[in-house]
Amino acid sequence: MDMSVRKYMEIATLVLGATFATSAHADQKIGLLGDITGGVAALAPEMMKAYDLALKQVNDQGGVLAGEKLVGSIQDSGCNPQIAADAAGKAVNVAGVIGVVGPWCSGGVIAAANSVTIPAGITLITPSGTSPAITTLKDNDTVFRAIASDEYQGQVLARAILERGFKTIAVSFINNDYGQGFAAAFKKEYEAKGGKIAAFAGHEENKPSYRSDLAELAKSGADTLLLIDYGATSGLTIMRESLENGFFKHYFGGEGLKDAGFVDGIGAANLGDLLISSPVANKSHSLDLFNAAFKAAGGNPDGTFVTNAYDAVFLMALAVEKAGGKKELISKSLRAISSGKGEPIEAGEWKKAKELIDAGKDIDYKGATGDLVFDANGDVAGAYALYKVNGKDFDLVQQMK
Repeated sequence: MDMSVRKYMEIATLVLGATFATSAHADQKIGLLGDITGGVAALAPEMMKAYDLALKQVNDQGGVLAGEKLVGSIQDSGCNPQIAADAAGKAVNVAGVIGVVGPWCSGGVIAAANSVTIPAGITLITPSGTSPAITTLKDNDTVFRAIASDEYQGQVLARAILERGFKTIAVSFINNDYGQGFAAAFKKEYEAKGGKIAAFAGHEENKPSYRSDLAELAKSGADTLLLIDYGATSGLTIMRESLENGFFKHYFGGEGLKDAGFVDGIGAANLGDLLISSPVANKSHSLDLFNAAFKAAGGNPDGTFVTNAYDAVFLMALAVEKAGGKKELISKSLRAISSGKGEPIEAGEWKKAKELIDAGKDIDYKGATGDLVFDANGDVAGAYALYKVNGKDFDLVQQMK
């Protein structure tokens, strides 16, 4: 665990203590599930800052309902299904939250939803759970996401790789809900557009070595590898061993590799042939407002999933206001405040939104990420881009369509 994550866990513990200390008051409480440990832990400091910013803006501009505070019950969902289910259980059954934001990893989302939030009738919004399997949950319209499904990301990445002239590729994916869904969507589109998948294999997380897996993939004759994994765990090991042994010449990756720790572990100079697919916020005035506020709060506006994390909390806050704090109305209210109809509300415009809602007027949240209009399954459209490593940063190379 790096020091930035350790420091945030200490802060989270203090905030969590404060959250329970306020339970005697009439504050409205939501669960904030984040993968503070596990495969995407390196993303936690910035994503949790985005959670914090949304809460602060709401509370600094009058709070919810009759001036009540919107309080977050922070739980570590660990990028692990069992840990996530336990975290959701603590948020719902112990802290008594009326809505949940998170978890971040797809397997955790599915476990938390099936085990806890769906049976309890609690609305859940994930900022970064991208597995297509989330779409098909029998959720009674209570599971939503503030990011597009990997069904879409797999398709646009397949087209982008083919457009760059890579007609044959090997695919290695982490054998969980995230990796399986992403890889399947990619394979379907890549082959449909004339590409050849020379080798296609899942791998388990946290093995000490993947040389035999890589050797088997390389036997296919492909000189290009698509790696779908997390940069803090097996993705780091696989990339390092592949580069050390010269298994492939060219590399593409999913957003799990867009991780500063991954770059530090391998060295930017060794990653010149890697292009990473990752969500990107659409340019808008709302995004500009978020970027300025997040930077002022000490956040990095270029952090992975930060706009999605912020939007998920702000959406939940708007739904709580619209629902009058009644958990059974939050799902319906969530659709109402982001339907494409009504007075536009941009990032940070809580006071304006609250006044309109309280006056019985329709609003339409225009998020930092972009327009977040939910379809019948609680999914939204999204945008993705290819990034390259540049020192400690990631530079946008190509917007994908």
